[in-house]
Amino acid sequence: MTTKTVTDSHAAVIESRHQLIDRFAGGEKPAERWRIGTEHEKFVYATSDHHAPAWDEPGGIRDLLHALEPHGWRPVEEGGKIIALTGADGSVSLEPAGQFELSGAPLENLHQTCAETGRHLAQVKEAGEKLGIGFLGLGMWPDKTRAELPIMPKGRYAIMLRHMPRVGTMGLDMMLRTCTIQVNLDYASEADMVKKFRVGLALQPLATALFANSPFTEGKPSGFLSYRSHIWSDTDPARTGMLPFVFEDGFGYERYADYMLDVPMYFAYREGRYIDAAGLSFRDFLRGELSVLPGEKPTIVDWDDHLSTAFPEVRLKTFLEMRGADGGPWNRICALPAFWVGLLYDPVALDAAWDVVKHWTLEERQALRDAVPKLGLSAPIAGGGQLRDIAGTVLDIAHGGLKARARLSGAGEDETGFLEPLREIVRAGKVPAEQLLDRYHGVWGGDVSRVYGEASF
Repeated sequence: MTTKTVTDSHAAVIESRHQLIDRFAGGEKPAERWRIGTEHEKFVYATSDHHAPAWDEPGGIRDLLHALEPHGWRPVEEGGKIIALTGADGSVSLEPAGQFELSGAPLENLHQTCAETGRHLAQVKEAGEKLGIGFLGLGMWPDKTRAELPIMPKGRYAIMLRHMPRVGTMGLDMMLRTCTIQVNLDYASEADMVKKFRVGLALQPLATALFANSPFTEGKPSGFLSYRSHIWSDTDPARTGMLPFVFEDGFGYERYADYMLDVPMYFAYREGRYIDAAGLSFRDFLRGELSVLPGEKPTIVDWDDHLSTAFPEVRLKTFLEMRGADGGPWNRICALPAFWVGLLYDPVALDAAWDVVKHWTLEERQALRDAVPKLGLSAPIAGGGQLRDIAGTVLDIAHGGLKARARLSGAGEDETGFLEPLREIVRAGKVPAEQLLDRYHGVWGGDVSRVYGEASF
């Protein structure tokens, strides 16, 4: 989730819908300027007893943020409290229960992306060793109830925590108990955005399956391979899902802007504080009729903030966000951008990926998305067979796309090696969650606490 770091009092006031649409067009870049922005979250726990540390406890989240400052990170405060960091490698921010997120800088290639992730993990592990803190790479807290988790001192989250139970049964679980890996990618034009959006949505269930890594809830198997993905099925239907309209004729910037205008607001940010606008209409805001800011019209910054409050499987801002993967270890943090860059950043690969999914109907895409959290690669696909039957083909397409990019490391290696963790999953026939369940029912003897020894960074 986004951290507000500045208030732009000089941001342009929105006078027409065209400015909303133009915001998306402003993200267009020629291929030589396309970048890769990788985000990943991890759970923070005390090594002494595995509890999730509060922001203000000794050796807790506040101290962890301060411990990273010697590495060149600059503090970001809200209400006089440190809640994030900024630096050359992007930003470090907090999810609602203290999940620790790196939102990486926009980088040119996957070698840089993986190196950035490695630097960050080395820094937090060094700080954690001094503070008695560990970091867990899963998609869902394996053993914590909501009541056992702290809340971070961020105004945005206070509003969301109040609002979530009004619109779904699992929104609080999403906020407090999940971690993900995401990648942000560029587009050249409206048509290029549309094609990438469609391929990204259709193949998001495959990414969810390959990265499924959240089989435990409150100390026992949940019956799901990606409980994190299942949580999204009843978080808030007004701002989540597979967005069927993306596949309709005529989809483009304007249609997505209309969708976002219908997504209820969460907040407005004024003079350093969040104003609760949960459930109110951005259309009313455009008319100067927002009840909590009467007579005031939104700025482009308000629109950008609002864009960050929708959570579909793929999200459009001035770039595209791929949002389907559970949190996991370093090699899978590097593998997710490799998967999507390979598919979406080479025109031949993009066409080939579209050929795999273009005949799927709305109902078939939705059925696959609904089945994957429980079944993983065994989920049935359109035309018969299972998701595993196309997994190797799609990875081959991604491999070809990365090969064609020919972005070499200092050692002369291209980017295709970052796909190897996913190749291993397909070869094994078991997604990460299934491998964890095998150990739970085997060598762990039903003791889920053993996951801390095997899934920590």
